[in-house]
This record gives sequence, structure tokens and C-alpha cells, in this order.
Amino acid sequence: MSLGHLAGAGICLLGPALASAQKLSPLAPQPNWAELEQYQETMTREEFVHLLNDVFAPGGAAKEVIEVQMVAAVVKTSGTAPASYTLRFAEKPEVAKSAARPWRGAKEMGSAPADKPLAGVRIALDPGHIGGKWARMEERSFQVAESRPVAEGEMTLRVAKLLQPRLEALGAEVRLVRSAEEPVTPKRPDDLRPEARAELARMGNAHPPENYRSANDPLPSRSVQAMSEILFYRTSEIRYRAKLVNEEIRPDLTLCLHFNAEPWGEPGKPEFVPRNHFHVLLNGCYSRDELRHEDVRFDMLMKLLSRSFDEELSAGTVVAEAFARETKLPPYSYTTANAVAVGDTGYLWARNLLANRVYRTPVVFLEPFVMNSELVWERVQAGDYEGEILLGGERRKSIFREYADAVADGVKEYYARARPAK
Repeated sequence: MSLGHLAGAGICLLGPALASAQKLSPLAPQPNWAELEQYQETMTREEFVHLLNDVFAPGGAAKEVIEVQMVAAVVKTSGTAPASYTLRFAEKPEVAKSAARPWRGAKEMGSAPADKPLAGVRIALDPGHIGGKWARMEERSFQVAESRPVAEGEMTLRVAKLLQPRLEALGAEVRLVRSAEEPVTPKRPDDLRPEARAELARMGNAHPPENYRSANDPLPSRSVQAMSEILFYRTSEIRYRAKLVNEEIRPDLTLCLHFNAEPWGEPGKPEFVPRNHFHVLLNGCYSRDELRHEDVRFDMLMKLLSRSFDEELSAGTVVAEAFARETKLPPYSYTTANAVAVGDTGYLWARNLLANRVYRTPVVFLEPFVMNSELVWERVQAGDYEGEILLGGERRKSIFREYADAVADGVKEYYARARPAK
């Protein structure tokens, strides 16, 4: 994921003081708290506290909005009646009720043919970003002179189209969330100008300029045009993908495919870095400011109570191990407070991103390769090809095939371990 003026797909667009007064995050629907009724008495207090404090809201981030009592958790909802929601705990694990959910864990699926370990598994492939004519707007593209552009949205789609038949050959039912270099959302930036003005007003900018002069303007996000673009590709696009995932595809596992990057400066004169690494993101590590938003609290509880983290951790661990074997990439380590390490591979981190929060399914969010490392740039210039060619002193597969092979191997291994062979 490259870095732009407002880097990080999961960050809140509001400052801390204004976030506390903001009921909903940008373009979020009003939560239906009654949806949590299915989780009454399905989880013990001990399990709830562990997930809340160690994964989803470390450092006491939820204390302002969730009061954990002995027999229930009381959740702040909104300023209107009722102003709270009470979630009752199960007294003991053996009397915990079960809750229906739209996805199945690997261990719940029963046996599968040895050569089809993914038989009956529904998988959504979500190629990150949009690409095409939108790549420059979403700050996911750079180019060196007249060379092949490095555009993340195009690259992730290419990986998805290579990965789909590999997973289908193993028995999976696979759908692409995006199949072209076009948005999933029907909205366009101009449609979102009223919401952009409202968002800027909440940020303290009551009289913003309508447009910015160029992409190199200082602080271009102060204009209505820039904010409408951010709401288009960062928010509306992801929420419409979530609608497709949750209501139509209803997968057992979603794989969000991305490429990583470090700051590269001007898109036409990118700065190369010597580092190349890989990590996997699972949903978690919500901040105090994020949880002041009612929809974010609701989304977090939906993820926590559905126990999707257990499936994400199990699947993510095996996929990360396979990816590390295939690519030999070292793990990336966060030095900021917006992520917390999970598992014991060194590759897995919990972080709150919009996609892994609003998709009602276990999500494994992959961030391999640094696009502006010189070796990765050279591999992108080589394009897609069969076999191996000499690059960087070693014979290497196409970077797109290496990516697809690593994920396919990891997913195959995960389900083969979890499901007994027929």
C-alpha cells in the first residue's frame, strides 16, 4: 500500500477532538444494534476480555465506550435513547449458545478429496485499489521516465486472475470482488461533494476552496475536490465492495491482495529504497479515537463476537509461512501504535482497516513486496511470463506468478491440514 497525502486506508479522517463529537465515520450507515442479539450468551466474559484487550482494543482503547461488568458488557451506542446496548456473557464455555454466521471455518467443513482440499470452500479475491485511469488519483502509481508504470490496482488484478484458476483447480468456488480496472462503487467524486463539504466542516474547515490547482498543492485535502476524491476511492469504493462480499458472494474467506510501498516522493521521479518485505494484516488494534464512532464500535463487536479472528489467525499463519518460503521476504515490523503483532510467525499484525472491518467474513489482507524497491521495480518492468528469467542475480518467476503461487500454496495447505481427506 503506497503512501499519499493521507496515508493508511484505515485511518480516521477526523482529528481526535472532532472525532469525539462525530457520531458516524464518513459514509457509514447507522448501525442496527439489534443484529448483536444473535450473540447474546455466546461468549464467556474471559474470552470477551481477552479478545477486546489483547487483539481488538489493546491499551484500554475501548474503556470510554465499553464497560465490562461481571455478567455483561454495556456498550455506548449514541446520544439518543437507548444510549447503550447490553451484551450478556455466557456463564461457562459449556453452556455458551451458538450463533449463526454466513461463513464456515475450515474445521467445520468436514472431509474433502485429497486432491481437492478446497472442495466447497467459497473464496472472495479482492484485488486492492482500482488502477487504470484512477491510479494517479488514488496515489497508487509511479513511473520512471518512459518505463512501464508501477500501478498497484493493475498489479493486484493481474495476481487475482492468476490465482483464481489455481484455487478453482483445488475445488474452491472463487469470485473476484473487482474484475476490471474500474470502480465497484457507482459513485464518482462529484457525487460526493456534499459529503466532502460536510466532512471538511467537521474538520474545522467551514469555507474550503472548491478545487485544488494541481496534485502537488500543499495540503490538497483542504479542498472539496480532494476530499470528494478521498471519499470516492478510500471509502465509497470499499463500502460497495463490502456490500458485494456480504450480500452476494458470502465467502468463507476473503483474500485482500495488495502490494506494499514506502514513501516514493514525486510519482514521476520516484525514490527507490533498499528494503523489501512482507506482512499480513488481520482485523484488530482499534484506537480510542476510532472507537468514538458508533459504526466503528458496532463493526468491531461484529468481528469480535463472530470469532472471525480465530479463523483469520489460523489461515493467515499458514498463508504467511507459505509466502515466506516462496518469496524469502523478511517480515515487516510496525513501529507505530496503529498495529499490534499477533501469532508467532513475525509476519502477522492486527490493524483496523475499513476492508477487514466491514467485510463480514474472515479476511487475510496481504501486503508483500515494496513496489519502490529497485528489484521489485525491475520485476514489474519484466511483466508476466512463464518459467524463470535472470533478475537481480537470480533466476526468478514473474512477480505476479510468484505471488499467486505462494497464496495458492498457503490456502491449499491450510485447508488440507484442517479437513480430513476422504
